[in-house]
Amino acid sequence: MTPAPGTPPTGLLRRLARLLILGVAAALAALGGGFVWFVWHVPAEEVTLKQNADGIVVLTGGASRIADAIELLAAGHGKRLLISGVHRATSSAEIARLIPRYQRLVSCCVDLDHSAINTVGNAVETRRWVRDQGFASLIVVTSAYHMPRTMAELARQLPDTMLVPFPVVTDKLRNEPWWASAPTARLILSEYAKFVVAQLRMRIEPAAEITGDSSGRAGAKS
Repeated sequence: MTPAPGTPPTGLLRRLARLLILGVAAALAALGGGFVWFVWHVPAEEVTLKQNADGIVVLTGGASRIADAIELLAAGHGKRLLISGVHRATSSAEIARLIPRYQRLVSCCVDLDHSAINTVGNAVETRRWVRDQGFASLIVVTSAYHMPRTMAELARQLPDTMLVPFPVVTDKLRNEPWWASAPTARLILSEYAKFVVAQLRMRIEPAAEITGDSSGRAGAKS
């Protein structure tokens, strides 16, 4: 039977279908391999820092992140600490009251960033702070599952800065494998999806530029 005019040959359609199937299979394989890499880089145990850095940055959003970062500062692992993504109504005095034994340290050596509302903003404001301080190395404190995306965003904004990860591991992730808990599995899958989107975005968008001064951002103590 002769195909109607303008209709693609059957052989061409089959080749296109095979190419489509191969493309989908390759994409799924890449996503699966990427997920294995991602999970491998989400530690189940907190690391012991064996090196110091000029500064320390902690991203808000997870339990014990700020306390861990302040303890690193108190131990002399950095000269100053930036807490990035702090609620606008939160002051350094309030943070000091939560950790009474470090009140004096918070008053002298902790800066608050009230501007960042997401990981991209954290990275941009951290770059601003690092440049203002003249730092060349940075310890990065955030939740273990959030660390791969955080390190990618910071490395993009601070390509010449040495970044040292300090992942904060939750009790749930420490006491049982992530796949044994439905909420933890959803969290890991969600964070991996965000990581993939971030990687795609970083390949097509230029790095955000710093504009304006640093007032109300790093260095704010109110």
